[in-house]
Amino acid sequence: MKNLLLILLFLQPLQAAPEDSLVRINSTIQTYSASQPWEKTPPRSRRGLGVLLPGNQILTTAAMAADSIYIELQSADSTKTVPAKVKAIDYEANLALLAPDAEQGFLTELKPTTIAPPAKPADEIELLQLETNGEPLSTIGKIRSMELLSTFVSGRYFLGYVVKASMQTSGNSFTLPAFQSQKLIGILTSYDSKDQICDVISVDIISAFLKDAENGSYEGFPSLGIATTTTEDPHFRGWLKLPENKGGLYVTRVLPKGSAAKAGMKKGDVILNVSGFAIDRRGYFEHPVYGKLFWPHLVRGGPIMGSKISIEVLRNGKEQTIEATLQKPPSPLVPGYLYDEAPPFLIKGGLVFQELSRPYLEAFGKDWATRAPLNLLDVLSSPEDYEKGRRRVVVLTRVVATEATIGYDRLASQIIKSANGKPVKGLPELAMALEDPPENGIHTIETDKEPYQIFLDQSLSDRVDQDFVTRGLPTLKRLYKAE
Repeated sequence: MKNLLLILLFLQPLQAAPEDSLVRINSTIQTYSASQPWEKTPPRSRRGLGVLLPGNQILTTAAMAADSIYIELQSADSTKTVPAKVKAIDYEANLALLAPDAEQGFLTELKPTTIAPPAKPADEIELLQLETNGEPLSTIGKIRSMELLSTFVSGRYFLGYVVKASMQTSGNSFTLPAFQSQKLIGILTSYDSKDQICDVISVDIISAFLKDAENGSYEGFPSLGIATTTTEDPHFRGWLKLPENKGGLYVTRVLPKGSAAKAGMKKGDVILNVSGFAIDRRGYFEHPVYGKLFWPHLVRGGPIMGSKISIEVLRNGKEQTIEATLQKPPSPLVPGYLYDEAPPFLIKGGLVFQELSRPYLEAFGKDWATRAPLNLLDVLSSPEDYEKGRRRVVVLTRVVATEATIGYDRLASQIIKSANGKPVKGLPELAMALEDPPENGIHTIETDKEPYQIFLDQSLSDRVDQDFVTRGLPTLKRLYKAE
């Protein structure tokens, strides 16, 4: 009997060693210039690690794939390579799924890993790096806490682990897989060597991402489509008629066409409970395993597109329950990112128009939140004041000195309100308005600040445009189809 048990144990498939699934990833990244969107910035490289999953899929971060013009998979010892393509990517969750773009090559020599069950606070995990010679470098870390982390796109938070670990430096220290019991438990995205703290994307989010990507049509994580603020101030709570035994988050904005808007939520509602979990005054709830977590996890940490969640709100001093069907977040007035997108622009007579985006504001430098023009920052902070009649905010970003722009060469950061009497909802509408010649031959463009009106001679601006093309400008516009 004992011998039989030994034979059966021997016949059981062994879990592949974590290092047997490691793949080096070399990405060539190239983005568009914020100030000259018709041009691209010089290419740069990014190196990291990925893990092979069943089905010849390689999991890595979105940071490794976003804006890539070429991705190469490389063996641990750097002797073999194969080109790769992106199968699915989620910039907000910072995850990407790659596949070989040709023959599998050296991938057939690797052993795919499997996904671990959810971790718990105080669990130990193994962080893997690769030495230059291909040898694995292992570091044991301990999960200090579970928190919602923003690891790539600013302001987008997903469940992650804050891990205490003393890591060594190596050739690949960006995008590192984490394992528990030889199964993938997360992906490290950053390491603070001073405090010896790592941010790791949780297996919960990885599992949800992979499940969504299974059928080849990735939808993404749902959103409620609201902005909130805390209710810690006692005077504010009194004005809201909030009982002392209640927490609550005050809804400051409900995005048009979002999940919450369709469910009937209103600005001024106070969220008391989501899916049976009480929300405290700071917006946290008590997770039965992970401890205190920020409330968005109840929307983006488990439910999928089309899921229904119940939300208990206080409205005008009375409690009521709202049922929301979760969907993709509505398209924002000011996009938070433009990865893998060519930014739209329009040039007319030397006037350069672009649509306002966070990447454009960030181009003002490290201190962009204080250095960028105040009128543009106001759009970012109070978009509800600019949404009426707009899909995007069109901005005159710069003026090239030409015979058509004499007197306007110092203008910049002007928000466009109308052109030739037609409201500007976005760049396509501005282009259409400028393609319709006015009777007097002078285009009139209304802006939000001095000089409030810009006059552009039609024939003169057409001649300047032709000169730009003759001098080698590849195109005068890049537009998308108006909705």
